[in-house]
Amino acid sequence: MVELKVVISEQAKSYARTVTDAQVSSLLGRRIGETVGGDALGLPGYTLKITGGTDKSGFPLRGDLPGARQVRVLVGEGVGFHAPRHGMRKRRTFRGNTVSEDTVQVNLAVEAKGSKPIAELLTAS
Repeated sequence: MVELKVVISEQAKSYARTVTDAQVSSLLGRRIGETVGGDALGLPGYTLKITGGTDKSGFPLRGDLPGARQVRVLVGEGVGFHAPRHGMRKRRTFRGNTVSEDTVQVNLAVEAKGSKPIAELLTAS
């Protein structure tokens, strides 16, 4: 049984929800930047975009790494590292851009709204 924590962001508010089995299967194999129908997550009429996530070890998903593997990358700026001094680089561990069984959290942003407010739909289920 795969379980994911889904964080849905809508403008200035975020909503956290835990999803299992059938709802998780709609996210597995999807990549950062892809859109997902909200119907699979209990949000009819909504369209959601995958913006990031975290794996079971706490490493962030990175959009420019293909697949679901874990990789150590030398980075200077961007996701997962912000240099305290100009020109500084550091080797950091990241997970690829694909949602897999090793993913624990998936971040989603609302692209298209449905007829009911998102807060109402999430508290009802």
